[in-house]
Amino acid sequence: MQKIELLASWIKESKRIVFFGGAGTSTESGIPDFRSAAGIYRTRQQFPYAPEEMLSRSFFDHRPEIFYEFYRSKMIYPNARPNPVHLLLARLEREGKLKAVITQNIDGLHQMAGSGHVLELHGSIHRNYCTKCHRYYSLDHILHSKETIPTCEQCGAIIKPDVVLYGENLDEDILGQTIEVISAADLFIVGGTSLTVQPAAHLITYFRDERMAILNTSPTPYDQRASLLITEPMGQVMAEVDKLV
Repeated sequence: MQKIELLASWIKESKRIVFFGGAGTSTESGIPDFRSAAGIYRTRQQFPYAPEEMLSRSFFDHRPEIFYEFYRSKMIYPNARPNPVHLLLARLEREGKLKAVITQNIDGLHQMAGSGHVLELHGSIHRNYCTKCHRYYSLDHILHSKETIPTCEQCGAIIKPDVVLYGENLDEDILGQTIEVISAADLFIVGGTSLTVQPAAHLITYFRDERMAILNTSPTPYDQRASLLITEPMGQVMAEVDKLV
């Protein structure tokens, strides 16, 4: 409880908070993470390929039918709803204290909770585009398409989710904005991420102030940089913090 009280006091004293989150931000909304014991990359799948391979751009290009079977069954959780982490961050933004949410997630739960300034490093399941004419399609279209491989109604080309696959680069504009807001933060909260996926994990090195809190159930390679480490489930932590700020 002492660590939670310290985090709450930092939040009350800060004016330029930035949150950097990974899959652990959404596990308490019912979305599994990737690398924990129960994560997508560790559990047995009904697919003859590794998840990392199926989530690569080359696999999408060459085996789109299997990509979409995996993507629809393991990457999309349309019934998930924001948990206390998302809700507290949205509240702090409304109060003018939180300047940005940086997320590695593609689920859109921060926006559903009410956050406006969300920098999505890895894209979003809610945006989908034709690979040829770039026509936009919603998540609902992908979920309810009768085609195994969704194709464009305008030109017939394959539709691709606006998510960053292995072998693709992060958006340079999003990266630039991320570096800018991290560099200007007076409190940096890092939550629910193993900090092993590059180049996203390296972005936290742009934080130059003293107050960095890492909330993660397992150790990360950047723990020594943090001035506060909390290993309890993040949703429970943020629910307690919400009562104090």
